[in-house]
Amino acid sequence: MVTYEIDLKERLIRTQCTGHVTLAEVVAHFQELAADPACPSFLDVLLDLRTIDSLPNSGQLEAVTRAVRKVQSKVRFGVCAIVVERDVVFGVFRMFEVMAQDHFTAIRVFRALGDAEAWLAAQRLPQNKAF
Repeated sequence: MVTYEIDLKERLIRTQCTGHVTLAEVVAHFQELAADPACPSFLDVLLDLRTIDSLPNSGQLEAVTRAVRKVQSKVRFGVCAIVVERDVVFGVFRMFEVMAQDHFTAIRVFRALGDAEAWLAAQRLPQNKAF
């Protein structure tokens, strides 16, 4: 199952995948997001994959990358933090990190939610403040 919550104040989408997730569910998620009237034109992403049971193959990862590209006519993505627990999931989503890097300002895979949230917060700070 794929669920999401948009924090309009933070301009952040928290997406969670649980159990056995199919490519069709992921594509439907992006279609739902594109049709969501509450979706702003820019969002950072926190993708929580800690409880998925399924593992996408490289062809499915490419299809997800295409789905990300398609939705960008509605919403552009900034930074993306992906949270995983299992080693094999970490490896697969490091591949996705490379495949999808052109569709995000920055993308990174983490093993702990706190680390992902801290990285997101650091990425969102103004980089070149004038004094």
